[in-house]
Amino acid sequence: MRTFRVLTVCGTGIATSTVAAEKCKEMLTARGLSIEVIECKATEVESKVPVFQPDVIVHTTILGAKVAENVKKFRGLAFLTGIGMDKLADEISEYLKTLDK
Repeated sequence: MRTFRVLTVCGTGIATSTVAAEKCKEMLTARGLSIEVIECKATEVESKVPVFQPDVIVHTTILGAKVAENVKKFRGLAFLTGIGMDKLADEISEYLKTLDK
């Protein structure tokens, strides 16, 4: 089985990206996916993408439209509030499954 890479991003790379990373790993693993997650701050995205090569970016802060244009992005606020968390995990899971075909 392929291991998918998720980059979680917040303003500082410490607090909310860590919460989003843990929820991503937990919820996507529960959906049968193998997941590797790293966190970073918004200013590090451009340098992390070529090295980590994420399949998706889950962000809890606003990212510019031009940031990592070639990587699918998901707004990760639901992982912080709990509202819509299952729906977001389903959306990410479904997207990742399309990459494995």
